[in-house]
Amino acid sequence: MKYADEFRDKTIAQGLAQAIGTEADPQRAYRFMEFCGGHTHVISRYGLDDLLPANVRMIHGPGCPVCVLPTSRIDMAIRLAARPQVTLCVYGDLMRVPGSQGQSLLRARALGADIRMVYSTLDAIRIAEQALDQEVVFFAIGFETTTPPTAVMIRLAKKKRLKNLSVFCNHVLTPPAMQSILESPDIRTVGRAEIDGFIGPAHVSAIIGTEPYGRLAEQFGEPIVIAGFEPLDVMQAILMLVRQVNDGRFEVENQYSRAVRREGNHRAMEEVSNVFGLRDQFEWRGLGLIPDSGLKLKRAYAKFDAEMRFVMHELPAADNPACECGAILRGVKRPVDCKLFGTVCTPETPTGSCMVSSEGACAAHWTYGRGRDYQVRRASCE
Repeated sequence: MKYADEFRDKTIAQGLAQAIGTEADPQRAYRFMEFCGGHTHVISRYGLDDLLPANVRMIHGPGCPVCVLPTSRIDMAIRLAARPQVTLCVYGDLMRVPGSQGQSLLRARALGADIRMVYSTLDAIRIAEQALDQEVVFFAIGFETTTPPTAVMIRLAKKKRLKNLSVFCNHVLTPPAMQSILESPDIRTVGRAEIDGFIGPAHVSAIIGTEPYGRLAEQFGEPIVIAGFEPLDVMQAILMLVRQVNDGRFEVENQYSRAVRREGNHRAMEEVSNVFGLRDQFEWRGLGLIPDSGLKLKRAYAKFDAEMRFVMHELPAADNPACECGAILRGVKRPVDCKLFGTVCTPETPTGSCMVSSEGACAAHWTYGRGRDYQVRRASCE
């Protein structure tokens, strides 16, 4: 595959693995979290864990916007879609995420709700233009990567004077979540984090640049390396993290220099800042309420805010107590540590969002077979 093969070269991967094995101190453990779900899938798909020495361990993080959306927000969307004359536009990954009471957007659509899967924000614009008698609501979700298209959609809707389009905003920010993980009591020992460094998200960093991570690296003494999504990108990032740990450094390094700049994408960030402001706090599945981690529409665009237009209320909603999705998103458990993984919970019958989303850790382990042998062994012992 042109322009991709050089980032999947087996010989180079083996060389990087050998360098990691040589430079990793056998007397210590290295625990690195890949924040982004895209990196989790690369690690599982290409078996990168198998190339690493036993004392270098990768920990899955919360970098899947569908996975971290709390059940209460799914319930809000389901209740909204049940209203007469409401058309809810949704990205595909959201359709099968379980809400409370075993409900989902897919089941709500089967019961008659007008819920439509879209591929871009422009699809929502077109639907609103073609159905002026309907209240069209776009279910906005994602990290800094998908926020600019939502901002552009809102400004375009204002320019077109569309009165029947609004946004149910669930956009969240990456750096506050990384800070929350580092401050979480169950992943910290006395005076330091159980995580020795981060592989930072690539797509997010293409928007916000590398500067926002500097404070986290300095405050918590955590090396951070921004990496691309090819196997050699990830292997090189791991080697860079090992070297930082060995040197006692905690810097932000950019492995993905072919796509990420230090200053980020000013045009995209300007679009976002024009339309969105910070929420005081926002709930993340598994991480709880995180201050200044969510976005809301500014007053100038309040008429496009579905939560204000429809007076939507967020009600407490409990997750399935047997599902370990929250702990997996914090990095304190692995998919195979969940008793439901591969038995009750599969892609066909998902119990938690980590099995639904294409970026979820459980979906990665299942898709690439990383947990199936474990399931067979466990079943034979029970």
